[in-house]
Amino acid sequence: MPKRTLVSASSSPKKRAKATSNQYSLDKFFCASNHDAGASSTRLRANNSQISTPSAGGSGQETLSADEELAWKLAKEDGLDLESLRQLEETGFRGSAAGRKTARSEVIDVDLLDNQDNEAGPSTSPVTPIETVSHTVPRVRARRSSPSVRSQLPAAGTAHGNAYPSDPPAYRELAIDPPSYTPGLDDWPSSNPVPYSFLAYALASLAETRSRIAIVNILTNTLRTIIICHPPSLLPALYLLSNSLSPSYSPVELGLGPSVISKAIQHVSGLTPAALKRLYHRTGDPGDVAFEAKSNVRTLVPHPPLLVPGVYDALLRIANAKGQGAIKQKQAVVEKLLVAAKGEEIRFLVRILCQNLRVGAVRTTLLTALARAMVLTPPPGIPTNDTMPSRFYVSQDALDEVKPLMTDSKKKVADPARLLLTELFQTAESLLKEVYVRHPNYDNIAKALLEVGLDGLAERLPLTVGIPLLPTLGSPTRSLDEIYDRLGLLPFTAELKYDGQRAQIHANKVDGSASHIKIFSRHLEDMTDKYPDVVSLVGDILSESLETTSFIIDAEIVAVDPIDGSLKTFQELSNRARKDVKIDDVKVSVGVFAFDLMYLDGQVLLERPFRERRALLRSRFPPRTPQEHGAARFCHVVSCESEDGREAVEDFWQMALSSATEGLMVKLLDSGEILEEPNQRKDRPRRKPLPATYEPDKRTSAWLKLKKDYVTGLGDSLDLVPVGAWHGNGRKAQWWSPILLAVWDPAAGQLVAVCKCMSGFTDAFYKDLGERYPLDSETCSKQPMWDPVCDTGGLKPEVYFKPQEVWEIRGADVTISPVSVAALGLVVPKRGLSLRFPRFIRIVEDKGIENASTPEFLAKMWRDQQANGKDRTGADDGELVDVEILSEEAEEDIDSEDDCAHDTTVATSN
Repeated sequence: MPKRTLVSASSSPKKRAKATSNQYSLDKFFCASNHDAGASSTRLRANNSQISTPSAGGSGQETLSADEELAWKLAKEDGLDLESLRQLEETGFRGSAAGRKTARSEVIDVDLLDNQDNEAGPSTSPVTPIETVSHTVPRVRARRSSPSVRSQLPAAGTAHGNAYPSDPPAYRELAIDPPSYTPGLDDWPSSNPVPYSFLAYALASLAETRSRIAIVNILTNTLRTIIICHPPSLLPALYLLSNSLSPSYSPVELGLGPSVISKAIQHVSGLTPAALKRLYHRTGDPGDVAFEAKSNVRTLVPHPPLLVPGVYDALLRIANAKGQGAIKQKQAVVEKLLVAAKGEEIRFLVRILCQNLRVGAVRTTLLTALARAMVLTPPPGIPTNDTMPSRFYVSQDALDEVKPLMTDSKKKVADPARLLLTELFQTAESLLKEVYVRHPNYDNIAKALLEVGLDGLAERLPLTVGIPLLPTLGSPTRSLDEIYDRLGLLPFTAELKYDGQRAQIHANKVDGSASHIKIFSRHLEDMTDKYPDVVSLVGDILSESLETTSFIIDAEIVAVDPIDGSLKTFQELSNRARKDVKIDDVKVSVGVFAFDLMYLDGQVLLERPFRERRALLRSRFPPRTPQEHGAARFCHVVSCESEDGREAVEDFWQMALSSATEGLMVKLLDSGEILEEPNQRKDRPRRKPLPATYEPDKRTSAWLKLKKDYVTGLGDSLDLVPVGAWHGNGRKAQWWSPILLAVWDPAAGQLVAVCKCMSGFTDAFYKDLGERYPLDSETCSKQPMWDPVCDTGGLKPEVYFKPQEVWEIRGADVTISPVSVAALGLVVPKRGLSLRFPRFIRIVEDKGIENASTPEFLAKMWRDQQANGKDRTGADDGELVDVEILSEEAEEDIDSEDDCAHDTTVATSN
């Protein structure tokens, strides 16, 4: 059979999906196919020839899958009937010459690691390129068994002339207790990079357990092995384990759309798009799809094993591919990786490409494991002997004294050596996490750990202007009474919580008058290019001050009226362009409302109380009113002190309710102690210290937020009807999420879609919902088929529900929407209304569809908001038109509300 060359298919680039706020539309991952998976007696193949398949008895027609049709076509060429073909399939197509002939494959030539045609530049991968590698695409049906994690260990391979063992001890013992685990140089050839199969096996082991202890143990032993066997592989391993390529503030992004990955899997596996689609609907995960799709692929020439630095370098090449032909370049790199991958490597390569590892190892877990690995296995060259005493490292003699854990006994055995080791773990973890939240850069952390170890880490990586620190987070409260109960008599300040975008502003004088300015978001993304007017404002502040040389300010950027400076909503701010903005093109004026100061002129202020930090902020950075029309202005947040009395605070809260703000932020001014409520383990309340310091990446009780939509009884709820849904992503792949909701229009006698809802649901509710609305049933269909009909407007669900339930839904407020057609024209011509941040409350069992909320009621709620001073216009967050324009603080609230919902019992009905 003649050979054919694998050709990369081009496709339109998809918009990047961000890990913190936007994920891939995985339900459409393998759905870019023109093949129909529905039942049909005949099907059109790629060559437009029609295949008729006789039944086993020889009469009539029988519906076959696309893979069965392909196998039948090949069998028919060999003179086999369908029954013989199935018998051969049951024996694995290996029992006879005819069977082997039926299972023939075509050979594809793939240029595996040759980067000469890659415009992104040469690879820095240590893997030796080879010119041509062949692999086979079998013409048989993929295995139907469920994908088994750890089902295939990495096979033996060759790299740099040294053999990698197929099953070294470290591959089998990652989950054991770290003190009992001894990483050895025999795991792979000395001084060679870490094979990616080792990391894939570690990820597979993580996916098999939900035990937090086991997850930490696996990661700890994995990192220990890497540190001992090949320290330079530590940095790429950290990025691959953290599912990232660079620090959050670095603009390195994969930029891979679902179509690129799905086409690469099709080319490598030889399966049809329809077959891949069926695999995805069964597994719900693209990594599992790729694993099964390539399960029957056999290589004619062994491939060199993938190495961790090589895989990381390939991902960087994908991210750096720009300009004309970038899509083809990216797909070619993906295909080369998939061709060389074996076993679990395939599964986790695809998951990394989709930015969703699904192993339950979050950042804090990875930092914990890294700290423990450094305690148990310091890198070569780090002094740990008596001449250089260390408070972090444990000697081998002390480690040998740790008793093994008795998993078969419920009785605890006293072990002083393990207790000492646990204390060392806690000290190291605290140090590493403190360094990371102030300096979140794995490049610098890995380099410092390998050079100076844990002892010199804090001095090597201090808080630095230009590198963002993780922000302090506030704890939600429901009322002023709760705030006074929490803080007691401790002095606090109540600040207006502005409806804008949180910004961390870094500025530093360079060469006298010149300045280096950066602006970072709440998620540490660099948004300097988005706000050239703010950059100009900060530059003026820095240049006009003789004593100020550098600072880091926490602030809120809010859209304001350019004339009087009155506040506007976040939707107004979201109308600004986001990239490469020129200052002359700015149409929406902004105000910078500063509320904290973390760094000033070389001094770190995080440990100082908030009263002192605020005093420095107000004295060194006075308000600035712009002289030019449309220029940015600098302000301090409006606040009220608890020393003014509770009546003044309550009046301030009422003022916040009637203004265009989200509510209040209450902050402790001076450090003190609060009374901790007793729980089951404590007989009586205890005094607990509460510092007024700046706590990066902590949701502290010293910062309390009181938002309008948090307050019980504030505003009305809506009674809405679920009319459709989309397939969930990731963990929710087997459920419906989000849900499309509608109001009842009595004048038209129909339902009208108003918003999507994905907050307030529990796992039990999702499961029950799937039982009430199973796909292709009397209550759930891909086409609307029930009365009353529903006008979905610009919202098109993947499946439609039979209108039969009424849900109580509460949201932040009602917004004017460019997509929803609910209450169309009742408030604004040619615009409808929608619900911002809709949240499920309960099923209203005593109401029918005709008793649901009406468009007129929705319009009344919007008018009531205007009477209270709330003016919400623009894109609706409930519609999820563009997740990137969501208020960052609102994203945090969605997460917290989901957590609260899981702590309550959700009423459901059948």
